[in-house]
Amino acid sequence: MAPKRKVTTKDSPVTKKLNTNENLIPTELEIKCINSIRVLAADTVEKAKSGHPGAPMGCAPMAHLLWKEFMRYSPQYPDWSNRDRFVLSNGHACALLYSMLHLTGYDVTLDDLKQFRQLMSKTPGHPECFATPGVEVCTGPLGQGICNAVGMAMAERHLASVFNKEGFPIVDHFTYVICGDGCLQEGISSEASSLAGHLKLGKLIVLYDDNHITIDGETELSFTEDVVKRYDAYGWHTQIVDDANNLNAMRDAILAAQSDDRPSIIKIRTVIGHGSLAQGTEKVHGTPLGAADLQQVKRLFGFNPDECFAVADDVRAVYHKSNDDRDHWEVMMEEYTQQFPDLAADFRRRLRRELPAGWKDQLPRFPVEQETAAIATRSHSEKVLNAIANVVPDFAGGSADLTPSNLTALKCTTDFQPENPSGRYFHFGVREHGMAAICNGMFAHGGIRPFCATFLNFISYALGAVRLSALSRFGVTYVMTHDSIGLGEDGPTHQPIETLETLRAMPNMLVFRPGDGNETTGSYICALENPQSPSVLALSRQAAPALVGTSPEKVAFGGYVVQEFGNTPPSLIIASTGTELSLSVKVAKKLAEEGISSRVVSMVCWRLFDQQPLEYQLSVFPDGVPVFSMEASTPHGWQKYAHSAYGINGFGLSAPGGKVYEHFGLTVDNLVKCSKEVIGFYAGKQVLSLVGSPRFHVGAVHH
Repeated sequence: MAPKRKVTTKDSPVTKKLNTNENLIPTELEIKCINSIRVLAADTVEKAKSGHPGAPMGCAPMAHLLWKEFMRYSPQYPDWSNRDRFVLSNGHACALLYSMLHLTGYDVTLDDLKQFRQLMSKTPGHPECFATPGVEVCTGPLGQGICNAVGMAMAERHLASVFNKEGFPIVDHFTYVICGDGCLQEGISSEASSLAGHLKLGKLIVLYDDNHITIDGETELSFTEDVVKRYDAYGWHTQIVDDANNLNAMRDAILAAQSDDRPSIIKIRTVIGHGSLAQGTEKVHGTPLGAADLQQVKRLFGFNPDECFAVADDVRAVYHKSNDDRDHWEVMMEEYTQQFPDLAADFRRRLRRELPAGWKDQLPRFPVEQETAAIATRSHSEKVLNAIANVVPDFAGGSADLTPSNLTALKCTTDFQPENPSGRYFHFGVREHGMAAICNGMFAHGGIRPFCATFLNFISYALGAVRLSALSRFGVTYVMTHDSIGLGEDGPTHQPIETLETLRAMPNMLVFRPGDGNETTGSYICALENPQSPSVLALSRQAAPALVGTSPEKVAFGGYVVQEFGNTPPSLIIASTGTELSLSVKVAKKLAEEGISSRVVSMVCWRLFDQQPLEYQLSVFPDGVPVFSMEASTPHGWQKYAHSAYGINGFGLSAPGGKVYEHFGLTVDNLVKCSKEVIGFYAGKQVLSLVGSPRFHVGAVHH
């Protein structure tokens, strides 16, 4: 059984300033290790002629202590579930992280360091979790990493409360962060840090690189607040270390942080570019040192100035890491499996990101005979969410203070709170950006399939973190209600127009706008069955009737034929999404009454449709038939499929939803008129399908 970590230092009830004058001098080998990290990071940046040497050189003592004395990890098994998590929030300092991964035995070689910032290397210009073993999350946009770490700490707390049993702490690890001034200036870090303090996430420890420098120059140009007081107000455990080279003070601070039941931040004074002729200035932030300065740094630290990427054997030996921690844990896990087989099986399933057998069978279907019952798709979503939560215990999430509007409350569980960490519903507060980044951290941790919710228009507040969901291949589910001008009286500040196009343009993002209950069920199924892609579900406030021809299974095609009216081939194809799908059916029926044949197509998820074989796409949008699209959103983007697109080129209006639809011409009579105009324009002309058109299918190769 793995031994439980013991901390003997006393709790620190108030800010503790650690700047003792005793035992300041590290051993010669410790100094050599720290300077080796500095030189290795500087060599890495110099070889690339690009990068950020300053922060790695200043933060080297922090990294040395964390990897040598505090963190539990297994280089041979980088995905071991009970490893301590490390997040380099100031991702521009990644030469530090890559150097530590190399020194500690991860699959990052000296040759990889020499390929820093080169095409398809393991050492990209900012950390990427899918590119480098040992990198937990993609960081670079400042503030994101510390928020991801809050999500990781939340996941650790929740999973520990669910799976740990007396004598079996199978989930028991810390989340460590190094961050800089930039991370703490970004508003997103305030959002997540405030929530972390409320939740008393005691396993979260942040080392703040207080180097007094930003790109523009001294931090006093724009950042003179007392960060420690701010974090005191958040409810964090705060400490100050006046010199990063004082290993004893920093060691004591980390031990004190481990023993406190609050999240901890340690403000550590560093010198950016320590040892460089430009140390302590912005000049060493984002520019290689240059050959001459690098040589003098090596002389200063006692290294051969003409030797690059050199690491002494005694330094390598310091960072040699056995697998004892993981081996002890594996023995404990075997005993746990014998005593708690069902829990162990569920734990392993979650870590594999698999879904329980038969889970889809428990989700609601909406019979055709309900066609006359008009229900908002957010209401359908409420039913589907709760059905999923009943059968997928790792499905957990919450709302940015809009639970009654998003309809995301989970009836099968309780709220996640400091005194109730087993709860699966998270109250994120009015913190959309922080919420999304926290969910990225929960997904990265593993064991939780997170969802989060707000109004569709306010995903714009969260877009930086949402983009990182897509880049990082994190299957976060974004439940976005009030999806169009149909929400009505709240007006243009709340009515999304360009939002769908923004999201659809994002690589690796699945955007669903279901038209009824069956499509809502299908959208959730696709979201959960694509764990390497985030999904946005755009859901309506206004009612939408159940429709003949929809089904959960058809959503996987992205676009499909819902109904045919009249002859085949039709005179017109009407394509739409969401609540406009039922409007399209009404238009098609009216055209049929006048003897005009048409086909109604649901384009519930463009990206999934684009992934279908061209033969299938052409079966939906064949040559010879003009396509007319209608959506209560910008028409931009529909040119991929439609010869004519009806949409909104301005912002919305404040009025009852039906009146706003009328104002913008989204009525049966007007759309019938427009449909006839499209048919008339293309009469007698050669009409080629736009799917498969070369202008949309050539260009840069997608990797």
